[in-house]
Amino acid sequence: MFKSFSDVSSGGARPPLDLARVLLVHGELAPRLALRTILQAGGYAVDVAATPAEALSKLDEGQYELVLSDAEFGSRSAGRNVLAYARVKDYHPATALITSYEPDKRPAGRGKHQISIHTENLPNLLGSVAELIGVRASRRYRPMRQAM
Repeated sequence: MFKSFSDVSSGGARPPLDLARVLLVHGELAPRLALRTILQAGGYAVDVAATPAEALSKLDEGQYELVLSDAEFGSRSAGRNVLAYARVKDYHPATALITSYEPDKRPAGRGKHQISIHTENLPNLLGSVAELIGVRASRRYRPMRQAM
């Protein structure tokens, strides 16, 4: 659902560009904030949800090109249930599970949960997001049958 710029108004100001919308669902604050920042820097409009209930509400209120959900929210099926709900929406968003984990060896003085973002991996993450959105778009827009 990418939209292009419309005609420039008489004042010379451009209307805002509508970005691909991503719903990021993650129960932990640090990974949620880090992933939101990365996705926004990659050019996506990102809404976040901290609970499955909040995610379902956002799915009912808006339309998303991609829904990324944490695999576990305390129950093993919560993340999969969010994605199952997203898949039956009329606008057919692309869906993917994401995981964050606690490293086996933490440096002394670090908190219980730690997330490391390595700059060399960011293009891979953003490339995967773009690919998922592209696959979603190709599913939504089927070519018309040719007249005989």
